[in-house]
Amino acid sequence: MLQDQDRIFTNLYGMHDRTLQGAQKRGHWDGTGDLIKKGRDWIIDEMKASGLRGRGGAGFPTGLKWSFMPKESDGRPAYLVVNADESEPGTCKDREIMRHDPHTLVEGCLIASFAMNANACYIYIRGEYIREKEALQAAIDEAYDAGLVGKNAAGSGWDFDIYLHHGAGAYICGEETALLESLEGKKGMPRMKPPFPAGAGLYGCPTTVNNVESIAVVPTILRRGGAWFSGFGRPNNTGTKLFAISGHVNNPCVVEEAMSITFDELIDKHCGGIRGGWDNLKAVIPGGSSVPLLPAEVMKQDAIMDFDWLREQRSGLGTAAVIVMDQSTDVIKAIWRLSKFYKHESCGQCTPCREGTGWMMRVMDRLVTGEAEPEEIDMLLDVTKQVEGHTICALGDAAAWPIQGLIRHFRGEIEERIAHKRSGRSVVAAE
Repeated sequence: MLQDQDRIFTNLYGMHDRTLQGAQKRGHWDGTGDLIKKGRDWIIDEMKASGLRGRGGAGFPTGLKWSFMPKESDGRPAYLVVNADESEPGTCKDREIMRHDPHTLVEGCLIASFAMNANACYIYIRGEYIREKEALQAAIDEAYDAGLVGKNAAGSGWDFDIYLHHGAGAYICGEETALLESLEGKKGMPRMKPPFPAGAGLYGCPTTVNNVESIAVVPTILRRGGAWFSGFGRPNNTGTKLFAISGHVNNPCVVEEAMSITFDELIDKHCGGIRGGWDNLKAVIPGGSSVPLLPAEVMKQDAIMDFDWLREQRSGLGTAAVIVMDQSTDVIKAIWRLSKFYKHESCGQCTPCREGTGWMMRVMDRLVTGEAEPEEIDMLLDVTKQVEGHTICALGDAAAWPIQGLIRHFRGEIEERIAHKRSGRSVVAAE
């Protein structure tokens, strides 16, 4: 279990002062200029040593991603874009950072931008996040007034500007290239890759897009050292992580814990256990709505909450939004609701996603009521395979995976519902 002295987010619950003065009392903005003066190579090497993997879902190594940016300017400006479009159902961790600990993000933006030779950073915040936007803008204004950003930011000799851009509430704009399109004032639709953003991103310039949590942990990692951060968790799954636990637990919460914590420790220590006890657990979505669910028998057996273990179970850590379902859950209806969400949020650019999400949702409609034919289960699974991996962005995968997880682990429940409905129909026919 993570000790209090090792927590990066010291005001996650808003119990302390979130202003600049409060943040400085808790150790933020301490010697920021000196960290910058150590140079870009040192910062990127420390980030690589820390083993930090992107906290937005994909889990790509952060230091490696930064190193893709051009070392020397070719006359074009470079940009850091922070993805604060936290729209994945079940995910609410970045919200707490922006609401209660916004200076961790602002300071991280300065250091990360310097490391990538970017003099400007854009934070793209979700349309529904009104109070979070206000708190973050207040922190940015304080940083400007104190000389921590702007000309000669934090006395580092580096000029740096930071802009907060409010989205309009489109889920697809959480995909990095759709986010860039939206920032440029166009319709938020994913771009074909290549070119990748590091070569031609925002306004055709070198750009790196990172998640809020990925950037907010940077200053603390650099102060304490990459080796300190990599001391938590298993190899290739290092550091601390924010987990957002919702659903049928006694105390839903967002908590910072060490990576690779076991599922039972996470739930018992921070959530007061499963509602109705561990025998009442039915299924868990371990990483936000786009990853396949796992049944109780998998999660009870020393389940490890990290990228690699969950991938081995054919699921994923994703954003670490842990959605817990007890025996009262109609698991077929729960996955139907996610299908409806992805159908609604598809941008419609790719035919497999535009047509497939609606098709999958309509079959799920019939599975919920039991009015489907038994052979439709395999037909639905086949369609998910045709959508998965055949779209420009990952929304097609996100729509397919929850259904695949449902059929993989709860096929018997689907078949039972169809059989029950059919037997009811045959009784009526006999009468």
